[in-house]
Amino acid sequence: MDQTHGLAVLERGDSALITGPAGSGKTFLLSRFITQARRAGKKVAVTATTGLAATHLGGATIHTWSGIGVAQSLSPQFIATMSKTRREQIERADILIIDEISMLHDYRLDMVDTICRQVRDCDAPFGGLQVVMSGDFFQLPPVNRAGETGGFAVQARAWAELNPRVVYLQEQHRQDDDELLGILNALRAGDIRRHHAEALLARVDVSPPPGQGVTELHTTNADVDSINARHLAALPGQPRSYDYATTGSKNYVESLQRSVLAPAELVLKKGALVMAVKNSPTRQYANGSIGVVEDFEPGTEYPVVRFTNGRVVTMVPASWELRDGTRKRASISQIPLRLAWAITVHKSQGMTLDAARIDLRKAFTPGMGYVALSRVKNLRNLYLYGINRTALQMDPQAHRINQWLLEQAQQANLQG
Repeated sequence: MDQTHGLAVLERGDSALITGPAGSGKTFLLSRFITQARRAGKKVAVTATTGLAATHLGGATIHTWSGIGVAQSLSPQFIATMSKTRREQIERADILIIDEISMLHDYRLDMVDTICRQVRDCDAPFGGLQVVMSGDFFQLPPVNRAGETGGFAVQARAWAELNPRVVYLQEQHRQDDDELLGILNALRAGDIRRHHAEALLARVDVSPPPGQGVTELHTTNADVDSINARHLAALPGQPRSYDYATTGSKNYVESLQRSVLAPAELVLKKGALVMAVKNSPTRQYANGSIGVVEDFEPGTEYPVVRFTNGRVVTMVPASWELRDGTRKRASISQIPLRLAWAITVHKSQGMTLDAARIDLRKAFTPGMGYVALSRVKNLRNLYLYGINRTALQMDPQAHRINQWLLEQAQQANLQG
């Protein structure tokens, strides 16, 4: 299905899942629908399963919106002790958005369903809300911490009762290289052949052109922090430091901090490789754009960055907000940059990178290689340190879910 037909399904009022390969335009379609629904006077609750994804859409995490937090079950007193503000935002909503649904456990989706039914005093799924979910089950799965045994959201009771229409996007809006696209499709199909592996191995130890700013993707935080610190220390000149400015209570600020990629203390020097971590309101750069610090503006000391698209931008502080319905709980103001010699694969999910140097020798979970490799547009701008077997694996359950979703989408398309 293409974007236009997908939008028509959502505008009709159907609950739906927007899915498809990385780069197929899921977030773009979701953003278009949110904008148009609000213009039509609908009250849209925008949530996501991760703080980063929620920040991209200007919403809150589903855990914060519903009030479930990190709980694994609802207490008998949960609804009775719910704040008036949270109750009102659930009652007044017309549409519930849940982005990155692949990272939500089945039992937590059931918890959200129960809360909506009880608060809205309606026994229809999610209390009668139009529920629009988005995500790719081949990307990083729900994380089971100690004591957790949850599965994918599609296994939830609430999913079966909601029976969302599957909008399966097939067009590719990120990759412009048939060879890379073939590798990614082979990963999704569980059919990696010798020529796919050879194409990837041919990118091992290939170095980017001198002077090209290339972000490295690594599988562990320790590697990322070490690489960025080492590169910054090697640059000559005096460092400039920029600290967060925050509003709101400590708990809310700490919650928001986990979803903001800009560091609490940003330290830069001339020549530092940086990444924008928020879209430019004037479209001069995008979240994930790479550039180099050329100078610092006299007086303000704001960094002047030359991005790879050739634009030179003085980077001023941007704001991130944590909202509880219409109420602002916390905000963070910071220069929307981070050092970009290296980031983790997990942090890269949802980004499009101009170029990347990727170390998958320590990949430790299925899907990690797919997420990393799908960040770039073509093999020419992909540079590998190495790759292990786990990086080329996908969760067998994700394969089964994807096949089922494809069949659901095909049936729905035949029915119109």
